[in-house]
Amino acid sequence: MCEKENKVTDLFKIKYPIIQGGMIWHSGWRLASAVSNNGGLGLIGAGSMYPDILRENIQKCKAATNKPFGVNVPMLYPNLEEVIQIILEEGVKIIFTSAGNPKTYTETLRKEGLKVAHVVSSTKFAMKCEDAGVDAIVAEGFEAGGHNGRDETTTFCLIPNVKQHITKPLIAAGGIGLGSQMKAAMILGADGVQIGSRFAATLEASSHESWKNKIISLNEGDTHLTLKELAPVRMVKNKFFHGLEKLYDTGRNVEALKETLGRARSKRGMFEGDLEEGELEIGQVSALIKEIISVEEVFQNLLKEYREVKSFDF
Repeated sequence: MCEKENKVTDLFKIKYPIIQGGMIWHSGWRLASAVSNNGGLGLIGAGSMYPDILRENIQKCKAATNKPFGVNVPMLYPNLEEVIQIILEEGVKIIFTSAGNPKTYTETLRKEGLKVAHVVSSTKFAMKCEDAGVDAIVAEGFEAGGHNGRDETTTFCLIPNVKQHITKPLIAAGGIGLGSQMKAAMILGADGVQIGSRFAATLEASSHESWKNKIISLNEGDTHLTLKELAPVRMVKNKFFHGLEKLYDTGRNVEALKETLGRARSKRGMFEGDLEEGELEIGQVSALIKEIISVEEVFQNLLKEYREVKSFDF
């Protein structure tokens, strides 16, 4: 990979335009610091942390790396104001927001000297992000794991369309786990990539070992985008997933869906390792992930694959 500065490396002061997704139950200080130490941008996933746990992770990450790192904050989660305050108090300089209105905190955070990126799933919302004054935009295709867009727009279609309508640095996400996929995203117009699933199956991820082993066993078609009535989520087709599907047979009862989800299902699955009754969020690219390796090895593979991609003239 060319190590010259581009919009993303210049903005975040990192070596490679590779951002690790701030995944709930995966992205603690160990993962974030390892990614930053290897030249990318590590993100702590605040969505699965109580405020005091978030503060602890930020402090441990600061002790483990002298490189830039950030925090991912889903804006629809509880304790949002307290979370923002902790981020400011601990001197974090980069924040990725998602699942909410970018206007809510962008101006305040930028006045405090933070770089702000926001995750979107459509060109319309990318343009709203630019109007809100964010420093960078993450455009995520529906291949991605976890919370997702309702329109089911793929990364290959989303990135070139967003690129035509914004001027801010563009980060591609969704379906990226190989160096060749990273190069494809950048050819389509991205300035960098955000990678989640590949980093979920690493030694440093804070998720349960049983879940990591499940990830590397998945094949094409083993995940599905569901729960559009609430907030679309891509998850593994396990016993819990099929139970949700049965609720649809009763008439898409939204209250029943909320009740079923309100039992700490994601923690039960990804953090505690219940592979049948837990919610297991992962992207379609999991079908290409066949081993649990270190973050350092992930970077070695990504860079090697990126450099080996050949271009063809007609």
